[in-house]
Amino acid sequence: MEPQSIVIAGAGQAGGWAAKTLRDKGFVGRIVLLGDEAHPPYERPPLSKGVLKGQVEPRSTHLFKDEVLGRLALDLRLSTSITAIDPARHLVIIGQGDAVSYDKLILCTGGRPRALSVEGADLPGVYMLRSIDDALAIRGALSVATQVAVVGGGWIGLEVAAAARTYGAEVSVVEAAPRLCVRSVPPEISDFLHDLHTSRGTSVLLNCGVTRITRTGDGRLKMELAAGPPLVVDAIVVGVGLIANDDQARAAGIRCENGILVDETCRSSDPDIYAAGDVAVGPNRWAGERMRLESWQNAQNQGIAAASAALGLAVCYDPLPWFWSDQFTANIQIYGVPKSHHHVAIRRHSGTEASLYFYLEQDRLKAVVGVNAPRELAMARRLIEKQTAVAVTVLEDPHPTDSTGVIADLQTFWRGAIF
Repeated sequence: MEPQSIVIAGAGQAGGWAAKTLRDKGFVGRIVLLGDEAHPPYERPPLSKGVLKGQVEPRSTHLFKDEVLGRLALDLRLSTSITAIDPARHLVIIGQGDAVSYDKLILCTGGRPRALSVEGADLPGVYMLRSIDDALAIRGALSVATQVAVVGGGWIGLEVAAAARTYGAEVSVVEAAPRLCVRSVPPEISDFLHDLHTSRGTSVLLNCGVTRITRTGDGRLKMELAAGPPLVVDAIVVGVGLIANDDQARAAGIRCENGILVDETCRSSDPDIYAAGDVAVGPNRWAGERMRLESWQNAQNQGIAAASAALGLAVCYDPLPWFWSDQFTANIQIYGVPKSHHHVAIRRHSGTEASLYFYLEQDRLKAVVGVNAPRELAMARRLIEKQTAVAVTVLEDPHPTDSTGVIADLQTFWRGAIF
């Protein structure tokens, strides 16, 4: 029996696409879309890139034009957070206790930035980036700052650091781990990122924690470190990870482990509740484990999958993980999940930043990291998805000529590639 009322909690990328998919699939019932921000559904990647650097305005990040959003005929409630879920009565509690009923519930509640747990972390001038409002506040600070500290050497922190350098500020990246992006990439990629930033004048402090933040007599911020002298700066941006917004789901008895556990249909432990986007933890055969994928592509595609499943359509959501980041002149993309036991084959173009790092198990490509190499990345993705045997020498050689044991379209591609 098709549901009559579907509630989507979270009006970001996943929630917006879930709502649109319901209508695209012919659903004519009530759709309630709840968003805790004042903005309609929008994309987050531009916030740490174009919006932060003043190249684009927030409106350009909106998922849908006003007329498209209007045609979806949603009960759209912005600046509205859910405070509880009552699965037994099929109710979502919002605001001051109002209840919204549902036949199916799709949780796209995303996550929130992890705060520093040190004295002074809440001082004015200390920022975290997640929303449009955050990006505008940080943009204003960077436009006048002469010295900036970024706490956290992950992807968000490095994109903020790159933006701050484009404004002309002196930038220090403070990272507690021994290398950059330690949780998501192998050492050789961390080394590339380190060189990318230090070559642009950024100071990178590794194995370095923050112990306290105070205000100086002239109104600046003094950040004390576990090792080395303090940093005195005009602004501090903290990017030390994301906490999944699974609080209400957990309190309602839905199974959670650093996010809401879902199966390949995006269904949670409650048969009428689904989850998608940054809050969802699902099986992934490419990684060989459950994963919570924090990416633009996953938010969109899993939102589509969850909406389809809520309508009773056949769904098996098992995406090849994909992530991208723009830092200075480097476009970095990752397909798959590089592991420490993989053999790495490296392919570089002398004199440029263009390079590829291939991660293999025997003769099967499992993951690839590419820098300014979109054409070869597209072929590498096909090799991962097809699990076609490929010789390491072909991957390393910019101009392969050996035809034995190598698929013809790979040779043709390499010869016509940008290298």
